[in-house]
Amino acid sequence: MSFISRSFCAAAFAVVAGLLAHAAPAPAQGQTTIFAAASLTNAFQDIGKLYKAQTGKDVSFSFAASSALAKQLEAGAPAAIFASADTKWMDYTEGKDLTLKATRVTPIGNSLVLIMPADKARDVTLDTSFDWLAFLGADGKIATGLTDSVPIGVYAKTALTSLGQWDKVKDRIVGAESVRAALALVERGEATAGIVYSTDAAIAKNVKIVATFPADSHPPVEYPFEIVKGQDNDETRAFFDYLVGPDARKVYAQYGFVVK
Repeated sequence: MSFISRSFCAAAFAVVAGLLAHAAPAPAQGQTTIFAAASLTNAFQDIGKLYKAQTGKDVSFSFAASSALAKQLEAGAPAAIFASADTKWMDYTEGKDLTLKATRVTPIGNSLVLIMPADKARDVTLDTSFDWLAFLGADGKIATGLTDSVPIGVYAKTALTSLGQWDKVKDRIVGAESVRAALALVERGEATAGIVYSTDAAIAKNVKIVATFPADSHPPVEYPFEIVKGQDNDETRAFFDYLVGPDARKVYAQYGFVVK
């Protein structure tokens, strides 16, 4: 199957998955449900296990791009907490009166990196003189998130624009529905390189970080958390506080997030 065919199939699957997410049944009574950016998957799953071990209480998660989750909240999908990978989509849910601004915390951050399949990796320096076209070759592609909506893609476009490189590479960008989907394209060798968060690259077995984007080439990668409107109760508060407490902070650090 060609790269384009595989990418089309992946996109079609993402659409179906999104429709199913909108149609998902409400969580069990009393269960705390968290909508969280895909890059938080491993850390939040570990935190959820720790929380259950200490309290006996289950929490459930829905992981996707922050843009998709914000739209699901807007469509009425049930959740108690929203953890976004950027401030834009949290501002969006606040503006739609979906989340409670007064509860907002931003406990962690991340960095933006360039990755390649491990067997083809070569270290590079990302600056205004970097020759992307020579780096990618005749048909090379860069996998990242959708550059108009998915946070990792928005960060990537901003960084490339800041470095004066966007116009040179925009036709080589493959926009995926989440950072994990972009990571998978590079892991499978279907893209020459990828722009992802450092924490996602760290959990992948078959990719290598070849460069980190200059911090001043894009806004800080920050993760704001907020409680969803109408869900500010004892159960939600208990887990929300746990997400920013000492046990959770240890997990974030283990996965390479910048703990504030």
